[in-house]
Amino acid sequence: MSRIFITGSSAGLGLMAGQLLGEQGHQVVLHARNAARAEETRRELPRAEAVLEGDLETIQGAKDVAQRVNALGRFDAVIHNAAVGYRESHRLTADGLPHLFAINTLSAYVLTALIERPRRLVYLSSGMHHQAQANLDDILWRKRRWNGSTAYAESKLHDAMLAFAIARRWPDVLSNALEPGWVPTKMGGPGAPDDMDQAHRTQAWLAASEDPKARVTGAYFYHLKRRAPNPEAQDPALQDRLLALCAELSGIALPDM
Repeated sequence: MSRIFITGSSAGLGLMAGQLLGEQGHQVVLHARNAARAEETRRELPRAEAVLEGDLETIQGAKDVAQRVNALGRFDAVIHNAAVGYRESHRLTADGLPHLFAINTLSAYVLTALIERPRRLVYLSSGMHHQAQANLDDILWRKRRWNGSTAYAESKLHDAMLAFAIARRWPDVLSNALEPGWVPTKMGGPGAPDDMDQAHRTQAWLAASEDPKARVTGAYFYHLKRRAPNPEAQDPALQDRLLALCAELSGIALPDM
């Protein structure tokens, strides 16, 4: 039995993964943005060990969530599921960062750096990342006109880059990324064409399965099968630049091996 923390798991794929892992006998801790959503989540999955509250929009909020996770003890796996979607408008957080970047990219970095190191890390990317460029010279969209779809695709590329950077830097951790497919969640929209029944299974499998195909690191998956990611995701120089930018913006260094 594994103990697994899932970010952004009050609804959608995060909650579905939590439900599946619970059915498989694993201990699951979920996460919701605020108290009202946390209460709804407890009703949805009463078997969950806990539902932690915290808004990942700000650096301090992400730090607070990491502290609450660590207070519960070490986890076997963390699934970085929290995200906002491609229809996001351009707005800045209290830290002066684009809201989409703050949640989709920076909070995943902060939680990775601060949560006691688990045995496995799982990062949710998107099929949209295949057509994206990292655009690290303008990661905060200060030079370009905002495009929510492009910003989302870039953030999902960043998540894959983060997964592979961790796989390279922390050889004792199995760190992988996946795309769940374009499915009809609240984020995906009602017209999304992919299979909802498959969308949550890969992250649960990577987090807990003893299948040798899941016990790998630095890989990218779609529906339980390996898939080639955007080549930029596997570029060590770009990975290191992303880590350096996130460290500078958050004031939090990624621990060494």
